[in-house]
Amino acid sequence: MSILSATPDQVSANGAGARLRILFVAPYAPSPIRVRPFQFLRQLVARGHAVTLVCPISGADDGRALDTLRGLCPTVAVPHGRRAILEAYLRAVPGSLPLQAAHCLSPALVKAVREAMASDRFDIVHIEHLRGAEVARVAAAGLRGAPPLVLDAVDSISLLFERALRHNPAPGTRAMALLDLARTRRYEAAYGRSFAQVVITSPEDRWALDTLRGQFNQPPGAPIRVVPNGVDCDYFQPPQTAREPATILFSGKMSYHANEAAALHLLREIMPLVWRQRPDARVVIAGANPGPRLRACGRDPRIEITGYVPELRTYLQRATLAVAPLTYGVGIQNKVLEALACATPVVAARQATVALRARAGVELLGAGSVSAFAEAIVTLLEDASLRARLGQAGRAYIERHHTWNASAATLELAYHAALQATPSLDPKR
Repeated sequence: MSILSATPDQVSANGAGARLRILFVAPYAPSPIRVRPFQFLRQLVARGHAVTLVCPISGADDGRALDTLRGLCPTVAVPHGRRAILEAYLRAVPGSLPLQAAHCLSPALVKAVREAMASDRFDIVHIEHLRGAEVARVAAAGLRGAPPLVLDAVDSISLLFERALRHNPAPGTRAMALLDLARTRRYEAAYGRSFAQVVITSPEDRWALDTLRGQFNQPPGAPIRVVPNGVDCDYFQPPQTAREPATILFSGKMSYHANEAAALHLLREIMPLVWRQRPDARVVIAGANPGPRLRACGRDPRIEITGYVPELRTYLQRATLAVAPLTYGVGIQNKVLEALACATPVVAARQATVALRARAGVELLGAGSVSAFAEAIVTLLEDASLRARLGQAGRAYIERHHTWNASAATLELAYHAALQATPSLDPKR
């Protein structure tokens, strides 16, 4: 059996996932909020691999996150504050490098990654996100015997920018998307020239990257492998106590423009229709760094804007239902996965479920318009038996399809494919 055609379960069962020495390059400190790299680090170590993390840090929150990770794996932290980010952007503006790719591109971080690569202690370099891609590519340039580079692109950032340009109501967000869109398209199209393997969270994002390769006449390179996000099912559990009545939850990091746009869409367009029928309904917007427009909404006594919460699980377990009214986005929505894991019934826009195999009407409710979204919320508020059925089915769906162990096993396939392949990579674009 070839490792290139094996399933994750076969890799695990046949011992093909032998112990690897992995250099993990992240553009930020992994944490339970930055859940994908955090959980991959946990799972890779649990599966017997030796992992060393290199990442920038820019504040007290990053320091606390690394305190947790240092008990898990060796860590090299490189200071990278706002001044370093601004300098990196200014260096990138005259050229063709996307600002997202320049975000962490400091001489100090490149030096730390290059020294680690040159140490001959690693079999594979795992790179997190577009923001980490250029750091690792520059560090490997001209380095003889550098380990294969595996990029976890996470999402197609150019696809996100295209959708932000069309759907975000904030002129500043649209302007930033327009500024970086053409650069990001070219950069993502050329992933196959610099990375031995590329992984992504969803089939839609894989399609976007494959389409860019064709548009820019790039060679196919290695197939782009989908590695979905998982959920910590031991942590996100159904509640043991009664839920709060008529409570609607939307969660996520509110400084992220797609989340802010969705929250405003919920409060300004959907909830007025709900309140006509259920004036007792209250909305909780739970997530870090809400902007002034969201904070202003909190003056309505029916709306709670929490800001950062240390225990999102508690809010998911208290809520009557969770919503994901995204007007645009990419990748897999952790907010939906975590709600389903807590057996919290979910109403979601199509964009929030396009990457999932969850069935509308079985594991969650889908809604394609403002009126349909409001109607689905009211239906769930008034039908306890439907809430119970959706909650149980949603939890079972997560247990079948979204465990981090299965995702880590699929990631191992990418590592071994990179080790077996001998691609002609171009470190100079």
